[in-house]
Amino acid sequence: MIGMLSRSIRAGATHTQRLCALNWTTLRNKKLVRGYVVPPATLHLLEDCLELHYRGSRMHLDYVWLRDHCRSDSSFNFKTNQRNLDTGSIDLNIRPDHTKLEDDHLIITWPGGHTSNYSLCWLAENSYEGKKQSTIQPRILWNADIYNNSHVASSKWDTFMSSDDELKMFLQNYLLYGIAFVDDVPATVEATEAVTQRVSLIRETTYGRMWCFTSDFSRGDTAYSQLGLDRHTDTTYFHEPCGIQVFHCLKHEGTGGRNLLVDGFYAAETVRLQSPEHFDLLSHVPIRHEFVESDDGHHNHMIGIGPILNTYPWNNEVYLIRYNNYDRSVINTIPHNVVRRWYVAHRQLTMELRRPENELWIKLTPGKVIFIDNWRVMHGREAFTGVRQLCGCYLSRDDVLSKARGFGLQA
Repeated sequence: MIGMLSRSIRAGATHTQRLCALNWTTLRNKKLVRGYVVPPATLHLLEDCLELHYRGSRMHLDYVWLRDHCRSDSSFNFKTNQRNLDTGSIDLNIRPDHTKLEDDHLIITWPGGHTSNYSLCWLAENSYEGKKQSTIQPRILWNADIYNNSHVASSKWDTFMSSDDELKMFLQNYLLYGIAFVDDVPATVEATEAVTQRVSLIRETTYGRMWCFTSDFSRGDTAYSQLGLDRHTDTTYFHEPCGIQVFHCLKHEGTGGRNLLVDGFYAAETVRLQSPEHFDLLSHVPIRHEFVESDDGHHNHMIGIGPILNTYPWNNEVYLIRYNNYDRSVINTIPHNVVRRWYVAHRQLTMELRRPENELWIKLTPGKVIFIDNWRVMHGREAFTGVRQLCGCYLSRDDVLSKARGFGLQA
């Protein structure tokens, strides 16, 4: 488990970025770094690509790819960060007329005389080999002890609404742990809406924009009851599940009702380490989730299809988990000789998600607003008595990540 955590904890710059930031000194046509002599960059022209050796890495850069990613003024608009070059006009058999390495740059002259100049750091960072070794979203995977021992600070309403430094800290916590809190928020729908809009745009769904509910079964969903809810992610029946879930308990006059949080990526990483074949099944087999609602006021029939675990294909990093046993539909997307193996894999993931040490229990009280990464952290609740009123909403994931990047955070 230590190896799992150390691999996932990597925050901030990638390996290549850290290397590029080092103070390199020239020593007889070689580089000296922290006592190690590193060979200079070398390149080889192959039939269909350029092979570049740079700071211990070997990259293969397709010639068409290189021409397509030219950053000259005629090929790329730096004001809009958009490509000017018509990719469809590039000769698919293009090869350089001339290449050279100069001051940590690759300079290519193409047929017709056009010259491209690439920073070697940029090529290393953006090559397939570089991306395969880097993390898209640094995270700290957690169980209850790890999270509690981290002593992650909640933001305070007054400071959060006025200080960009406080908002940046909040976003950093959210990115690392998949949950973040704002305390001392006035116990109203209006204040909850204001604090969420400080973070992102609100995503309107069939449940509305801002929703406020009690256990009145006003919707065809178990959440609108006093029953306990097992751990799950929301809107698995959307083709793109909602990115962020916001909860604020406005009042509770009764007993029970604690909320459960489980880091789904922590459990998924455990499955990957213990049973790679099970992880592979869960990340490739498509499963249907379905929501059917038909009453006097609401008529919905939604179907979302995707694997339980979604990973980036180049580095196998998990970026989304769909886990909701309530909404999982008929399994008819798996051949009969795969069904049993899928159930075995699903059972292992379920066991990890249900381990008591992986459960973080919290009591939401008026004034405490929680933001949950619905692509990562599962939530649930214990049964309760009395009147319990919650409000909340879903947020647009893209806009949350955009705001984080605006603060210089890796997202």
